[in-house]
Amino acid sequence: MNQQSQKIQNPETSVPKTPQMNERDFVNDQLTTEKYMTDAYNIAMNEASNQNLYNDLAAIFKETQDCQRDMFNLMFKKGWYTMEQADQQKLQQSYQQFSGYKNQLPYQ
Repeated sequence: MNQQSQKIQNPETSVPKTPQMNERDFVNDQLTTEKYMTDAYNIAMNEASNQNLYNDLAAIFKETQDCQRDMFNLMFKKGWYTMEQADQQKLQQSYQQFSGYKNQLPYQ
């Protein structure tokens, strides 16, 4: 069965098409930066041997993750981020596949 995917998107806010960075470029750059920062904080938390340091990193990670989510929400609101509606059949197939993996784990 070949179903056409449905896009989920808000109306796109137009931005100037010039060589200079526009609002969308700046927000996208910030979103990318926040994603890299959360990855780095996650690694730092895994490596922190001091509990106080870990707690500080966890607080900063949460703030950074929240900022990343805000950037995503802004881009979606402005129509600069598009998602596709999930195909129920594909979801069911993935669920069954990973349920099978779960049954192979030694601790159940």
